[in-house]
Amino acid sequence: MKKAMVHPWLELLLATQFFTTCRNHLLSNRNDCNLFCIDCEAPPAAFCYYCRSHHHLTHRVIQIRRSSYHDVVRVSEVEDILDISDVQTYVINGSSVVFLNERPQLRGCVSSCKALSSSSYSCETCGRALLDQFRFCSLGCNVKGIKQDMEMPAKAENGSECGGNEDVTSGNIVGSTSENNTGPSTMTEKKKFNENNEEVPPAKRVARHRRKGIPQRAPFF
Repeated sequence: MKKAMVHPWLELLLATQFFTTCRNHLLSNRNDCNLFCIDCEAPPAAFCYYCRSHHHLTHRVIQIRRSSYHDVVRVSEVEDILDISDVQTYVINGSSVVFLNERPQLRGCVSSCKALSSSSYSCETCGRALLDQFRFCSLGCNVKGIKQDMEMPAKAENGSECGGNEDVTSGNIVGSTSENNTGPSTMTEKKKFNENNEEVPPAKRVARHRRKGIPQRAPFF
């Protein structure tokens, strides 16, 4: 993945709960909070159609839609402001969309097992089977992948520093052992002197041969 930054408004978008009833327009027809403003980071993040006409008329606003009880956004609304090249796209009601967050998977479902076995692509974050060659199934998984890629260089640097310290420590240990090994050899090489300061020749070693004992024979009966 190429280096990318996580936009603050994107994390706010993923954490926002949509399709709630607007408190300011309870009696209105279009009072579902399914709009999000990219330029505003102050709550409430989700607002309705009437709030947009009053407070976000000149701002960049995207509309959140629903597909099987999950939030999606059209590709045409976010492709110019967000890099979604690694996210799986789906065609719903004739429009290309991407899911906002990870969808729960039923591990014991037979259909999901068939999908996992038939598909050769899967999400790098949650493992969901993908239709095409993408890395993530949703914007939320894409954000987690970006953060993991950003943490990898820091972990690599910390690992290299720890490895360098270990090398230095091992080098010191090896050096100390070598010095200790040279100590006894230098002591044995020292020559011995008597009281008159005369060199005493080293004692000769006499080779002793072991004599065989008298063999004992078994008595005759």
